[in-house]
Amino acid sequence: MDIRFQMDSAPVLGPLLVLFAAVAVVQVWRGRWRKYHALLQLAAGVYLSAVLSLTIFPLNVTWGVYANQAPWVGQINFIPLLTADLTFVPNVLMLVPAGFLLPLLFRHATSPGRAALITATVSLTLEAAQLLSYIVLNNGRSVDVNDVLANTLGGLAGYALARLALRAPSLRAPLLAAARPGSAALREEHRRTTAGDPPPPAPIADPVVRP
Repeated sequence: MDIRFQMDSAPVLGPLLVLFAAVAVVQVWRGRWRKYHALLQLAAGVYLSAVLSLTIFPLNVTWGVYANQAPWVGQINFIPLLTADLTFVPNVLMLVPAGFLLPLLFRHATSPGRAALITATVSLTLEAAQLLSYIVLNNGRSVDVNDVLANTLGGLAGYALARLALRAPSLRAPLLAAARPGSAALREEHRRTTAGDPPPPAPIADPVVRP
């Protein structure tokens, strides 16, 4: 038995994006989301779809006579940097937008260390999905520790750009307006404004008049 077919990203991710856009419109119409929040989350959804299209899709399913017979362990490169090639740079660039979006969407992206941890986790998840597709579908994708390192560097660079943008007067207001409620950017802004306000004066007690 020989089964071979390819599943592209558009039939899978396209309907999901349309569904998410419909949910966003309903949430804005009901007043639960502001339009800037919805636009930011839609942009994040489009970006995620692009990343999945590059890293997971298309899924080439090959079962039977022409299936890849190489062991899955041989698809993993455990040696960092020594075997890095020109694909290191695109892998860095791919996760820059993710790092930029982190403080605007998530509450735990409060430091470079946490941003690196989140980005590394996302990258490891993508690599694990690629390995699983190789094991289950015989999809010809390899797993490389250099990709994780490059993705993490890209996430850190994007996070640094977001921090710089949040300090720029011309960009701060629109970014904070689009940030998700409870995100790290809004929580930091709340702490900053609260710390900058002078404490209220203590009440002055009325003098006690003794007879």
